[in-house]
Amino acid sequence: MIMDFSNIACFGIAGNFTGHLEQAGEAKDFVNVKTSEEKAPKAIFPTFIPGNENNFCPDFLHTFPFSSDRIELTKEIQRSKLEQNFQIEPECAIIFDAKWQNDKVISLKPLCFGASNDCSIRREGAKKISMKKNWGCNSKGFSDNTIELSDFTQNSIIHDYRIASFLIRDGVFSYGEDSAIRAYSYIYEKLVSWIIDKLNNQKDEGPAENIHEYLLEAGKPNKLFISIGATRYTEFGKTNFLKSGDTSVVVLYPESNYTNNDIRQMVENADFSKKDISFLVQKII
Repeated sequence: MIMDFSNIACFGIAGNFTGHLEQAGEAKDFVNVKTSEEKAPKAIFPTFIPGNENNFCPDFLHTFPFSSDRIELTKEIQRSKLEQNFQIEPECAIIFDAKWQNDKVISLKPLCFGASNDCSIRREGAKKISMKKNWGCNSKGFSDNTIELSDFTQNSIIHDYRIASFLIRDGVFSYGEDSAIRAYSYIYEKLVSWIIDKLNNQKDEGPAENIHEYLLEAGKPNKLFISIGATRYTEFGKTNFLKSGDTSVVVLYPESNYTNNDIRQMVENADFSKKDISFLVQKII
């Protein structure tokens, strides 16, 4: 499914996979964030807001950051030769139709899903999550090969899918733990209800932002792109940051048809042709 992103607002979810925030060194950012239960996600954050007004929305969020074939490291990092502390964040992203009523989002209908790289810079002192996520064009990733999704329940096709990720650097290395999409802390109807509440009611507190104001300023977009959370890293992924010349690969695959070894072999052979698999292959430059 080919999507026009010019009027799609894009978001990510922080803390929807147990252990990821701790591995990323970001758990301390959320110590004062209150949630309804211990396993609940911490916040929803913006990565792209359509339009060019910025009465409420920071200007950098109007730059479209997604690419299906590359990640560009920030020029400041490259010039200063600072530690390249960028990491792949392997995720499942879903595009929803959003229904509005009286300036509130009242429902989300899934259209498709695909492999996403919510690539993050481990930037100490960043006041908002979004400041670690969008540093310009080609700073994030979404696969060209999306899979249609008629409903978002345990009876839908997505229930069979897993997330795998790899870094190609003098070989192929597993970067994130191979994880079932159904293993997210919040998933299906519970996740959708949580997202709708945050879109309408999240406050500008701590690392979170009042995204409802952003959406109103953008004209109440009728489509939303939401990456639903990053998986835990492997030991290799925890300690190996991205650098120029690497290749990042995020894969969503149906476990009833393939094993992780099958997927690894496809990556090693650069065989990204399977239509029921969403591959996201990005060169790091």
